[in-house]
Amino acid sequence: MLNISPFSYGLIIRQVYDSGSCFEPAILDIKPADLRAKFAQGIQRLAAFSLGINYPNQASVTHLILGGFKRLLALAAETDVEFEQAKMLKEFLKDPSKFATAAPVSAPTTTASNAKAPAKEEAKKPAEPESDDDDMGGLDIFG
Repeated sequence: MLNISPFSYGLIIRQVYDSGSCFEPAILDIKPADLRAKFAQGIQRLAAFSLGINYPNQASVTHLILGGFKRLLALAAETDVEFEQAKMLKEFLKDPSKFATAAPVSAPTTTASNAKAPAKEEAKKPAEPESDDDDMGGLDIFG
């Protein structure tokens, strides 16, 4: 070491060998967050597959319970069946305006000369009819 300080040495990894296969050293840069993300993705795929073949397991049971609860809420909304968790839904269906929040209205910044022009343009435009295509692509949240 020739009494030279500070002194450092190390290895430069060029290839990783595992069970007869060689890999780039970037494979060693896996972080715990990457492993968690891959594991979560695998759990999601397992749950989707289990739901698809109608086979309950630990990954799909939460989805099955939530689906059953949605069906109970739909039943309570359509009939006189009442339970604690459906009270807010029934109140919302009776009067949705109670749950609406007031959005702040921003004042437009216009000068006195061009303030009249937008009002005239709005008066000339015919009212557009609302379409009934607001069903979010046909998704049924209670199905």
